[in-house]
Formats: sequence, C-alpha cells, structure tokens
Amino acid sequence: MTKIAILGAAGQIAQLVEPMLLKKNDINMVLYLRHPNKLKQINDAREKVIKGDASNFNELKEALADVDLVYANLAGSNIEDQAKTVVKAMNANGIKRLIWVSSLGIYDEVPGKFGEWNKNILGSYLTIYRAAADQITASNLDYTIIRPAWLTNKNEINYEKTVGATTPFRGTEVSRLSVADYIADLIENPTKDVKANVGLDKAGTDGDKPAWY
Repeated sequence: MTKIAILGAAGQIAQLVEPMLLKKNDINMVLYLRHPNKLKQINDAREKVIKGDASNFNELKEALADVDLVYANLAGSNIEDQAKTVVKAMNANGIKRLIWVSSLGIYDEVPGKFGEWNKNILGSYLTIYRAAADQITASNLDYTIIRPAWLTNKNEINYEKTVGATTPFRGTEVSRLSVADYIADLIENPTKDVKANVGLDKAGTDGDKPAWY
C-alpha cells in the first residue's frame, strides 16, 4: 500500500486528485491543511486528515511519518518558507519523491505578448513562487515542478507538456482537471518526469491572453 501526503488538500486541484486516487485500491492518503472544514466527504478508511501549517516544521515532520510520496498544492506569500520546510521535513523522514505545483512565468519562459500580459497580472507573485521553486530544485529530492497555464474549470482532460524551465511556454490555458490527471499519473508512476520542470497547457490556446479573460 502506497501512502501519499497531499499538502494544501483543500485546493481545487487537490480535491480533483483525491477522488482519482481513491479509485486505486493501493493508495492511502494523508490530507494536510490548515482548514479541514473546507474538505468535502472523506473516506475514513483511506484518508487521514491532519490540521497543520506547511511552514511549521514540527507539525509537518510528524504528519509525513511513513509517507512514500508528497504532493504539494500550496500557496501564499510565505511560499518560499513553506518550500524550505517541505524539503527539511521530507529529508527528516527519508522521503525522496515530491510533486510541487507552481506557476507559469516564474522563469520568464512565457514568450511574446502573453508573457508580457502574464507578468503584468501576476507581478511579484512570480518572484516569490520562483524563490520557492529554487528551494525545491536546489534540494536532493526527486521532484517534479508543475507550471500550469491559466486554469479553467472545463470538464476536459486535454493537455500538452513543455519540459524544461527555459523551454518557451505554449498555450494560455489548461483545465484544473487536466492538471489533476497529470498529477495522478505521476503518483501512479513515480519514476516519471523525475527532476523535471514541466509546463502544462491545452494545445491550440495560444494568444495574447486567455480567451476567457
């Protein structure tokens, strides 16, 4: 039985990943988050809910005991501190595999007018999320950093990957369900895209900004 920790388990993408994993009989989950009341129905036999802050080392270290893989769906102005704590807590527990969700544009990899628009909208957000990603890539963990395009709630799984921090990003949008599907695939196949920095978008959505914005 594989034990997965989901950090920031109330996030929209995380709550799409969880039911995907429940369809797999060999996966149990630790759902780690600050506000457990935001979670929907819990499978008590397969999911353990732990209230905690990802920037608190002692709390996180205890929560990650006996975990095989960590999927971090974290956010906030202290995201760099959270990244440092995640690396430290994983190392303390001897856990190697990390899936880390970040943002497009943190490496200035989005070309053209869309890249300019993205910078103007996200601003300093890109700087702090880049700093967090740097903590991950500087670690000894077997990480995958995911940089999704602008997210939609479309009921579709349709995405393409751009691998590499300096590879020009393609497309302007991608569904949350697509990102969740990719994350679930990595969890089921943990040797896939190790030490990789992956952009996700829906093919054919190139433009100056997302069509719906």
